[in-house]
Amino acid sequence: MDAFDAIPDPVVIDILNKVRDVKTLIRCRSVSKRFNSLATESDSLLLQLDQIGESDSEIDSPITSFLRSLFKSIHGFFSRPAEPNQIIPRTPVQILAGFDRIRNLEVELHGGDVKLQKGAAVKWKAEFGESLKSCVIVAFRSATVNDPSAIDGDDAETVSEFVSGLKTRVVWTISALIAASTRHYQMRDLVKEHREMKRLTVRDGDGEGTVVMDAAGMKEYRETEARGDEKGSRERTVVPSVRMSMRHAPSLKLKSGIRLEAATLVVVRPSGVASDSGDDAELATGAFGDCMYGEAVTALLKRRRNLLEMNSF
Repeated sequence: MDAFDAIPDPVVIDILNKVRDVKTLIRCRSVSKRFNSLATESDSLLLQLDQIGESDSEIDSPITSFLRSLFKSIHGFFSRPAEPNQIIPRTPVQILAGFDRIRNLEVELHGGDVKLQKGAAVKWKAEFGESLKSCVIVAFRSATVNDPSAIDGDDAETVSEFVSGLKTRVVWTISALIAASTRHYQMRDLVKEHREMKRLTVRDGDGEGTVVMDAAGMKEYRETEARGDEKGSRERTVVPSVRMSMRHAPSLKLKSGIRLEAATLVVVRPSGVASDSGDDAELATGAFGDCMYGEAVTALLKRRRNLLEMNSF
């Protein structure tokens, strides 16, 4: 008997959980009958996608065409080319068919959705249940290494500069919210299919945005779907009326020696959810960790807060 056959199933499953990558686990299923059964017992998975497929029944529309342009075709899930009659899974649900014990799933997409001018960057993290619960957005127009010999100037803005900058910040915010609501909607079938899942995280490979759903959020979403609430025909989750807590700095010098131009921090919550500066700080500082964006959050939280309301869209 092969020595590997003597390893107990729980130990093999624990090893496969460390692998996590769905592409590798699918290939493992071809090794033997034992691997075929044990690979699907993994409860912590990473699914890397270049594209999220749509069903053949969907009718093309400008929005659908736009969504399709966000992702490239899924490739590389199998070690050899598909046979002419072989059907390659196109949606996350089809790819994860047979994986019935998923508790923690991370979905990594090919790239970001928010298209900005050259040099600009945006990073966001959104939490969802049935709808948006919160979103933290950090963005800037450009980043440069600060010259230690340079004299810091006054970063006060004129009224016209403030108005022009406000328009840009609102565009950044709306773009991030649309990207987040699109990803949330595209994961709807996964949430409904895998009822034992406790946490779902959707992010892109370049680290632009992250959507998070915890166990309570997914339960809320499933209950809403079970009631058959009217959703209408759309390709993303509707963003509810929200209250935005916005802070910005025309020029922001970080302790790391980086200077950010037009740095912006936006904390978004549904209207009617009470919040103060302390709530903003707790939510924002926990969104990005200790990276440059986290440092920018800490600095921007010291700036004056502007409150804005936005209707559902």
